[in-house]
Amino acid sequence: MDSLAPLPSPAWPRAVLFDLLTALLDSWTVWNAAAGSEAAGRAWRAEYLRRTYGCGSYVPYEQLVREAAEQVGLPRTAPEALEAHWDELPPWNGARKLLHALRPHCQLAVVTNCSERLGRRAAALLGIDWDVVITSEAAGYYKPDPRPYKLALTELGTEAAEAAFVAGSGYDMFGTSAVGLRTYWHNRVGLAMPSGAPMPEAQSATLETALPWLRSFHAATR
Repeated sequence: MDSLAPLPSPAWPRAVLFDLLTALLDSWTVWNAAAGSEAAGRAWRAEYLRRTYGCGSYVPYEQLVREAAEQVGLPRTAPEALEAHWDELPPWNGARKLLHALRPHCQLAVVTNCSERLGRRAAALLGIDWDVVITSEAAGYYKPDPRPYKLALTELGTEAAEAAFVAGSGYDMFGTSAVGLRTYWHNRVGLAMPSGAPMPEAQSATLETALPWLRSFHAATR
């Protein structure tokens, strides 16, 4: 953690935690290209997510990606292509702008369902000096298990009430609700809310309203 972390003004959260591969980076485009079509990419991604949510303690990310591809009938070249183009994951429009606007006010962290090797490579694509990067491999569990979020808060030295989470998936709400993290859902591709998931405090198809929400984070609770 950065020992010179910014001291927030009263209205900002002390820290903002981000989902990486759907909230900040457009991993959908790269998955779909590796699969050969959007339909194949969506099916592959859905099978991968089913495996992560059901595996309990950490199973290597790359293994789950390969197994999911095989299950939906994709060739071995699909996961190979995904990794070959990993460093081309594009940030969503507004992602870098948001991070740079937050940097003077808040600690910044990633909590991502990924391996250490690929998660840190992906986090570096945003061009931000992250205070903390937590992968599922480091936490020993995949989100939405509460442990990855809790590990990030511990490493930041921040209580959940002083932090916000920017989600990319509705499943994050199961974990952030359990931990007590107020959540903004950047639902870029129009995903359905998972059955039984708690509602986020704010939701948008873009990141444009995330900064005003964070700027008045504590003001809303007074």
